[in-house]
Amino acid sequence: MNVTAFVTFIVVTLLVALISWIKTRRHKITTSAGLFLANRKLSFTAVGTALFFTNISAAEFVGNSESVYLNNMTVMAWGVSSVFAMLIVSEFVIPVYLKGAMSTTPDFLENRYDPQTKKLVSLVFLIGYMVNLLPIVLYTGAVALNGLFHFSDIWDISYGSSIWIMVWCIGLIGSLYSILGGLKAIVISDLVLGICMFSGALLLAYFGLRHVGNGDFQQGIHTILSSKTEHFNSIGTANDAVPFSTIFTGMILMNLFYWGTEQVIVQQALASSNLEASQKGIALACAGKLLGPLLFILPGIIAVHMYSSMENTTEVFSRVVSDVSPPVLSGFIAAVIFGAAITSYSPGLNSASTLFILNLYKPFKEKRGIPVTEKNLLKTSKRFEMFASLLAMFIAPLFLFSSDSFYTFMQKINAAFSIPIFTIMFVGFVTKKVPPIAAKIGLAFCLTGYILTQMVFDTGIHFLHVLAILFVLTSAIMLVIGKLYPMERAYIAQNKPVVDLKPWKNRHWVNGLLLLIMILLFLLFSPLYLSSAG
Repeated sequence: MNVTAFVTFIVVTLLVALISWIKTRRHKITTSAGLFLANRKLSFTAVGTALFFTNISAAEFVGNSESVYLNNMTVMAWGVSSVFAMLIVSEFVIPVYLKGAMSTTPDFLENRYDPQTKKLVSLVFLIGYMVNLLPIVLYTGAVALNGLFHFSDIWDISYGSSIWIMVWCIGLIGSLYSILGGLKAIVISDLVLGICMFSGALLLAYFGLRHVGNGDFQQGIHTILSSKTEHFNSIGTANDAVPFSTIFTGMILMNLFYWGTEQVIVQQALASSNLEASQKGIALACAGKLLGPLLFILPGIIAVHMYSSMENTTEVFSRVVSDVSPPVLSGFIAAVIFGAAITSYSPGLNSASTLFILNLYKPFKEKRGIPVTEKNLLKTSKRFEMFASLLAMFIAPLFLFSSDSFYTFMQKINAAFSIPIFTIMFVGFVTKKVPPIAAKIGLAFCLTGYILTQMVFDTGIHFLHVLAILFVLTSAIMLVIGKLYPMERAYIAQNKPVVDLKPWKNRHWVNGLLLLIMILLFLLFSPLYLSSAG
């Protein structure tokens, strides 16, 4: 381990924690709204950076770099194409949530269908968080840090043992962050880390390209643009990790789910001071997503020119950082990676606790006539967060045994929870009389269908296309049930806003510019330009 790098890592990490403490020391958490929604007072910069950085964990650095090294830039479609979904959510979905004063996305399902559907979906969310989202954040953070500091070599233990240790370190620190600071502390860290991440990415690109060019930055650029350019291709074929056609089928559905339904993401937007701040924040997060090729993919391109083969490809990003960066920059980037893990893990815990307390625990107590105080809710939420964190820390190291490309494996697992929920939410949004029983049948059918097609029957169809097929079939089943057994009274959207619902007046031209840049990025990284031969 390089002592300078490790000291830099410690100093930057403590500095971020100190800034967060200074900014939040007068923010006393005395209510569930303060813990879960920062009292609905976040500015657009806080919303935007929170949305972006909650979405960015070590999984983005580890998974994207590995995928580009093994395949090409088709993996960038996940991040870049999400801009379209984010803008749809900004225009049509967030206003509905804010108009109904909703604290969790399943609140909509209670208003649209019934309390049982809300509880069922909340339970599915919680299972997804504890066995998938939280463990993945821990695992990828551990992989990245072990690759940067080589703890397994220093401690003379196996790779698996070092991952176990790092998982528990990240998990325990992330738990304390969420439990003690709540959402307010998380978004302050996001803002600071966002600045650090962009600075670190630019410096890493400079030193990486200089390394490829044997000390000459311009020669490094010439090298990556003139050789092995097939790795620049973002227009995937059927044989690539992300075929281009999947952007228009399952991927857009997963992105709409993630940005419009996923509690850990939407909660950041619901904590905004008004609709304008929420829409500006989403636009700011979109700008961050469009920088994805620079932040998460360029290290993989650099690795292609540095290593002819690697035994453990999940360490592509970490190895590039270690081999090309000065010690201070290595430590700085390690602090950013660690911070990214913490500020993805903590919101995940916070959102899991929000769902459990507001959608399951509180209704359970109230139904039995047991009074529930704010003090009791806060106490129970912290206990639940510790339980969820412990479970995630036990599950995370099991990802060592995944055989697929990690990013692809992660998305396949995500799909099992996302599309069934998104489908019943979508049908609920676009119809008025589809009954609650249709939502329950649709949820069960879609979840079962996905599990069967991925684990029992080999369809030979890309899993994202399977998702689109299941979405259409499930929607059709729900619509048929709605036609045969419609609700007696049509659904009427709630109207009890707690914040100003005046939309951002400049959103249309800004959104148009963001969509144009999204399209240009796909053209830039295609056989029409950068990935053309020579």
